[in-house]
Amino acid sequence: MNAVLALELPWWSFTIIKAVVVLAVVPTGALVLGYVFLLKMMSHMQSRLGPMEAGPHGTLQLVADGVKFLQKEDIMPEGADRRVFALAPAVVLVSTFLVFIVIPAGPKLVVENLNMGIFYALAVSSLSVIGVLMAGWASANKFALLGGLRAAAQLIAYELPLLLAVVGVVIQAGTLSLQGIVAAQSNGSIFGWGGIGLPFIIPQFIGFVIFMIAAQAELTQPPFDMPVAESELVSGYMVEYTGFRFLFFFIGEFGTAFAFAAIAATLFLGGWTLPWGDMSAGYMNVVGPIVLFAKIMLVAFLIFWARFTYPRFREDQLQAIAWKYLIPIALGNILVTGAIVAWVR
Repeated sequence: MNAVLALELPWWSFTIIKAVVVLAVVPTGALVLGYVFLLKMMSHMQSRLGPMEAGPHGTLQLVADGVKFLQKEDIMPEGADRRVFALAPAVVLVSTFLVFIVIPAGPKLVVENLNMGIFYALAVSSLSVIGVLMAGWASANKFALLGGLRAAAQLIAYELPLLLAVVGVVIQAGTLSLQGIVAAQSNGSIFGWGGIGLPFIIPQFIGFVIFMIAAQAELTQPPFDMPVAESELVSGYMVEYTGFRFLFFFIGEFGTAFAFAAIAATLFLGGWTLPWGDMSAGYMNVVGPIVLFAKIMLVAFLIFWARFTYPRFREDQLQAIAWKYLIPIALGNILVTGAIVAWVR
């Protein structure tokens, strides 16, 4: 049957199918995270109801907001660099789409199983800083420019602990492939007991905490929301954006949160595998996405819980956390992990 399909469909058709799937996953993930966490779960945690009018229990509120943004006029500042201004939201959004190319959701459910998958994922996720700088500079607005410069300084600073937190996982797994990291956790054991494999959150708990803090900063969410501080910069680099271009930034923000949650679930929680499941079983191509989605939602809950819990840091505090604390601790974690792995092997 597979041979017949391979003869009937040209090679590029599979690439198109995979691309369509990725293009569907990011906006869907952004809508689910936005509704479940931003609008409902956090509102209930704060003794509020949240939106209740659009759809059953307010389930269509984000769809209604999206339609509203599409109906708004697309306005550009008179002194803006029109081409750069228009391209910036697309750059931010594309960097999010590119991350999902290497996220595995089953034995065969991955667009490209790259040997350096985690390196690729972290590399393309950092491209968003280019779009943010483009938006800040091209808006011809001093608040937007200050927001863009703040974002660039913040994203560059927290890229380092984000990367260093992953190195410990790579050392233990012995591979940069995300599918290989999932397999290492599924086939691992805890002091000889392999009942649940070896989720790397156990030996790499410090790395997990560092990754989550750095991811929060990469998302420019509270308490790391200096680039879009409404009380100081009236939304920062997004201040001049309206309509569907602002919607692109919105999708990019929640899509990136979904992507970082997917990376964390894959690196530290075993990804799409079950503790008692067979990785090579065909049914895991159906069960795997469900398992991965559940783990993503768990990690996303931690991300949004922090967002609605802590107040904003000052700029000097924000930089001090990265350079004085997270990076040295991450380097220490790498040294300890490397020493233990070398001793065991």
